[in-house]
Amino acid sequence: MSLTEFWLISAPGDKTCQQTWEKLNNVTSKPTAMSMNNKFNIPDLKVGTLDVLVGLSDELGKLDAYVESVARKLAHYLGEVLEDTKDRLAENLTANGVDLTSYVTRFQWDLAKYPIKQPLKNITEIISKQVTQMDGDLKTKASAYNNLKGTLQSLERKATGSLLTRNLGDLVKKEDFISNSEYLVTLLVVVPKASFQEWEVKYEKLADMVVPKSSRKIYEDTEHGLFTVTLFQKVVDEYKLHARENRFTVRDFTYNEQALAAGKDELNKLAADKKRQYGPLVRWLKINFSEAFMAWIHVKALRVFVESVLRYGLPVNFQPMLLQPFKKSHKKLRENLAVLYAHLDSNAGTATDSGYDIPGLMMSQQEYYAYVYYPININFWDRI
Repeated sequence: MSLTEFWLISAPGDKTCQQTWEKLNNVTSKPTAMSMNNKFNIPDLKVGTLDVLVGLSDELGKLDAYVESVARKLAHYLGEVLEDTKDRLAENLTANGVDLTSYVTRFQWDLAKYPIKQPLKNITEIISKQVTQMDGDLKTKASAYNNLKGTLQSLERKATGSLLTRNLGDLVKKEDFISNSEYLVTLLVVVPKASFQEWEVKYEKLADMVVPKSSRKIYEDTEHGLFTVTLFQKVVDEYKLHARENRFTVRDFTYNEQALAAGKDELNKLAADKKRQYGPLVRWLKINFSEAFMAWIHVKALRVFVESVLRYGLPVNFQPMLLQPFKKSHKKLRENLAVLYAHLDSNAGTATDSGYDIPGLMMSQQEYYAYVYYPININFWDRI
């Protein structure tokens, strides 16, 4: 199974940023390889003032959580829509036409969507507006599709459930009923399978004025049978009462060809509507998941940039790096990074252990380390 956890970190440039990169690779490969590493390319963004950066740090923390939640909602709903092919969700979740791992490890800033000449606050607002729009559109589309699906499922249940509750229209024919009679009526009665013989013995005696030998079994399932019986209309209420006393259930049913045809037409129409909407909805979800995921990684890039400037100062000189830890190497990798970057902050540890914090810096994740660190988990399919 592919590794889905990444650590996005940054460290100050030594004499050159290349040296920072080489030192990281050195430390994470001994005594054995602990992670796969990639440079994470962030363009030269506009720094702005310290006050703006401190405010943005907090804002970006909230935006990070929001954009991830929208991406996960899109992935989750795509899984629901795929229904029987839900196990193929992972292969349907791509970013810019490539798998999520490839997009993250080869990240390139989208200059067209997020112009780097704009102030950082403007770029943040562009992403926020874009994702809020997606979130709203998802709610609208999901509500419409779920309503259609729910109505269709309800009709399908009525067409296939127990004889006690299901729609009987597709089980009967016109010739099963006495029609155009002023006095006679045909009832449909549901009889438990174990009581078929009892029904044959009793049905003529449950009321006066029952037509002899008028009962016929027209359908049975695993638990019940559906029988007709013809009698005079004036004794229908009495017949229903005595039938119920014997655990025979008279279903309220009037044979009406037009109504039955309309019901079948509605079911067929809803099924056709669902089929017609399925393809475009799946496409929309895939496209918008891709957009949300890419926006999320851009937010991560913004956070690394802002925190690195706040931590390491000006001029801008730091190397962003993406680590993909191997299983069972997390602890050792963290220890090696702590040694490598100990000189950056002697107080660094985990926020939960030491209660250490830096006023003005947004540390929304639980851990605080000497180096800038943000986790990225690209597993959007196992939580469905």
